[in-house]
Amino acid sequence: MLPADLASRISTALRSVIDPEIRKPITDLGMVGDIAVSENGAAAVAIKLTIVGCPAATAIERDVAAAVASVPGVTSTSITVGVMTPEERRALTDSLRGSRAARQMPFGPGSLTKVYAVTSGKGGVGKSTLTANLAVELASRGLSVGIVDADVHGFSIPGLLGLTDATSRAGTITSPTQVGDMILPPIGYGVKVISIGMFLDPAQGAGGQAKAVAWRGPMLHRTISQFLTDVYFGDLDVLLLDLPPGTGDVAISLGQLLPNAEVLVVTTPQPAAADVAERSGIVARQTGQKVIGVIENMAGLAQPDGSILSLFGEGGGAEVARRLSAAADVDAVPLLASVPLSVPLRAGGDTGAPVVLEHPDDPASIAIRTVADSLLARGRGLVGRRLGLAPA
Repeated sequence: MLPADLASRISTALRSVIDPEIRKPITDLGMVGDIAVSENGAAAVAIKLTIVGCPAATAIERDVAAAVASVPGVTSTSITVGVMTPEERRALTDSLRGSRAARQMPFGPGSLTKVYAVTSGKGGVGKSTLTANLAVELASRGLSVGIVDADVHGFSIPGLLGLTDATSRAGTITSPTQVGDMILPPIGYGVKVISIGMFLDPAQGAGGQAKAVAWRGPMLHRTISQFLTDVYFGDLDVLLLDLPPGTGDVAISLGQLLPNAEVLVVTTPQPAAADVAERSGIVARQTGQKVIGVIENMAGLAQPDGSILSLFGEGGGAEVARRLSAAADVDAVPLLASVPLSVPLRAGGDTGAPVVLEHPDDPASIAIRTVADSLLARGRGLVGRRLGLAPA
């Protein structure tokens, strides 16, 4: 086979190599340089990483070597690893953004991405745990899913998705990669994640612990806006927003930035939680968002004899759904699921191993899948959306 023909086949084979962070073929990203093949079939391939110290470098080099070696006629493989020039990086970021200008938020009204804000009236109801597991369940079904950890003061999503170094005393969180002015979010269990915890230096805190975030309104708004604008999530099917508990600055900011977001209200069975959960739904409506369902967490603990021990009472989820449905001129708000107390659910949160993957038959996993089914049934509609087309 002529060297030129073999080089062409190698180029075709490299289309199967996917950048682990951007999730696109390296051939589409301008990451493949010169391909040279000798008369005896020895192949030399140059690849260009996006940045110096790219965390995906080892995986990309391994996959390139395997792809080249798989081409019939290649007798040996040599991979040269370099780094893109500033001009090549700018061309890459421009290509990824497409027609979207820099610093333009892609998830607002008109977006095909379904945006779900997960909120609660009070802390400690398991909102983040449910958000993380719901995202993983959706991703396991082939959807492209992202999470914005908007709970700036109490971020926990990275830990729930295993994006931490468990051997580190401070629980060092995986950092995003920055290409020019574009931030590439880390990926846990197929879910793209951004969180303020990824930008904090553990060494800044006392005793080796992470520095606390003590911000108020303007800083919080700017941070959430930057997460939605500067982070490259790609073409997402679903974006989940893990909101802080209550009805404070972040909830109001997200209402302004994403009035098209649909809201899931998380509560526990006791009346006290139901009262404040209702308020979070009301505030969401005041910002123009639509409440589409209630999830009741910690609904009961199964006993060996088959009975259910209701440690936190009963009926809170149904009561929140009833109250939110009673307002005038709104659609009925269903109780999407009652998620029982579950040791595997709790343990998976501690270890960063989502229960929906580790224990798919656990009652909590089954309930979370019910919520995923409800969201999937909503789909990504085109009705009323601008398609950017004009008559010829």
